[in-house]
Amino acid sequence: MNINIPNLLTWLRILLIPVFVTAFYLSDTTLSPHLKNLIATGVFLLAAVTDWLDGYLARRLNQSSAFGAFLDPVADKLMVAAALILLVKLGRADAIIAFIIIGREITISALREWMAKVGESKSMAVSMLGKIKTTFQMVAIALLLYHEEFAGLDCQVLGSMLLYMAALLTLWSMGYYLMMAMQRLKEI
Repeated sequence: MNINIPNLLTWLRILLIPVFVTAFYLSDTTLSPHLKNLIATGVFLLAAVTDWLDGYLARRLNQSSAFGAFLDPVADKLMVAAALILLVKLGRADAIIAFIIIGREITISALREWMAKVGESKSMAVSMLGKIKTTFQMVAIALLLYHEEFAGLDCQVLGSMLLYMAALLTLWSMGYYLMMAMQRLKEI
């Protein structure tokens, strides 16, 4: 395992998950609901920034590694899954939407692993559609975690709308990756 800045940032993202989840399990006398929302949103946004930063630094500092390429998407999926499960528990997101997003992540991860085994991992590179889906997803989750009004915006309503759009983009991108895989497999 390479010990470098990008990999340390990825490990930090994984270590932030219990901090993020614990905020909502503390009693309201220990931490007010407002502070729970604020801390969870801040930790989630910090994780999202480290996700971008570790990729940027890996490329910029030429510190890409096979371990980092493996761990980075795992960290992302763990954080998103934890957030979605927590949002469902809090009644801020629909279980079916969480299932669609988490199910897609598991399906595409398995597909990427399988494609790598048949020597076709490059055909499963992240698409622009996947990046757009991730952006919608991260903004929606942050808004739903905050849950309160912010600058005149109802974060729950806006976050819900964006999460539904993220779920549609999730299904669309899953279809795209499945078609790419089938196309590449027919060529082999």
